[in-house]
Amino acid sequence: MTVTDPARVASPPAAPRRRSGRGLIRPAVVVLVTVLLALLPELQVQLPGVLPGPTYTAGTEQLLAGCLLIGALAVTYNLLFAVTGLLSFGHALYFAIGCYGFAILLQREHWAIVPAAVVTLLIGTLAAVLIGLVSLRVTGIAFAMVTLAFAQAGAVLVARNTGNLTGGEEGLGLTDAKLPAALLGVDNTQNLYWLALAVAAVVLAVVGGVVGSRAGHLMRAVRENELRVRVLGVRPYLVRLLSFGVSGSLATLVGMAYLLVQGGANPQITTSSFTLTLLVMVVLGGLGSRWGAMLGGVLYTLLDQRLGVLAASSGIAGLPAPLRVPLSQPAFLLGLLFVIVVLFLPGGITGSLARLAGRAGLGARPATLLAELSKAEAE
Repeated sequence: MTVTDPARVASPPAAPRRRSGRGLIRPAVVVLVTVLLALLPELQVQLPGVLPGPTYTAGTEQLLAGCLLIGALAVTYNLLFAVTGLLSFGHALYFAIGCYGFAILLQREHWAIVPAAVVTLLIGTLAAVLIGLVSLRVTGIAFAMVTLAFAQAGAVLVARNTGNLTGGEEGLGLTDAKLPAALLGVDNTQNLYWLALAVAAVVLAVVGGVVGSRAGHLMRAVRENELRVRVLGVRPYLVRLLSFGVSGSLATLVGMAYLLVQGGANPQITTSSFTLTLLVMVVLGGLGSRWGAMLGGVLYTLLDQRLGVLAASSGIAGLPAPLRVPLSQPAFLLGLLFVIVVLFLPGGITGSLARLAGRAGLGARPATLLAELSKAEAE
């Protein structure tokens, strides 16, 4: 009996492609966007109402760095949820391990930054593998509840400040950490921005490599037809464990960079609601597309920061009470935005852009470039 290659389950043989310039669009756009983002701290770009100031100011650089890192975190959750089909309510745990574990080694133990980063990444990866070994014994809502239980346990440990390590509700700063001079002070905020950009690029590259590999084909196959994959001799449990471990490890990496950008760890990142926020980001950007998840994370974080300023503005304060009360709540505005996207933009932002590009033809709209990037996930 002939055994079928499991990698073909989710990806049938593709027809030969004609060589054209279109294949150069994606790498060219990626390089162009990366260069533009890297140059932002040197430019005087101003977006009133969107950014708190010009892009060369420290406040704007820190905000953009945070947006990039949360977007990268959404990309790691996209691998777990949209690619593999695992609805986890505890993904924030690995982000928190990266943030708090790194902070404890730097602040409490006074380690140098490189060994502290290596050990924290190993701890986060090991935690993801061990928790995955237990959680993946069940599926569906039971899996979601088990991951939630682990996340809640982590949140309790942080809140109780066992051994005076985490700072409890006050969080944990980096006042006594041995950090390089290039990462200290307001004048070096641009270095933290470049660090965030580098971490986001690494996450996008690793997730893209995994999704495009045989392992990525198997992840999608398990999501679509687990029984067929099992019949072909592949253990879905191991495929899911690989996805769980990779996404958890990358989330730990993002958490470490987030600690340096924010200058401390906040207990808010340990809550299950933070993981639900990641789910909203992935749906907002477009399920299944790492570029969509990145865009969704950046937009959500930017809106979360700037809508607070809008809600406290004099313009909102002068509205009648029926309008002032809901519009003065940033959470209400974000929830309304999510409802609008779900109802009127099925497939998220990148899905809608892809449909527009399909109607207009290649090159007819700027949205085509982003749509082309999102289509790479299926190839």
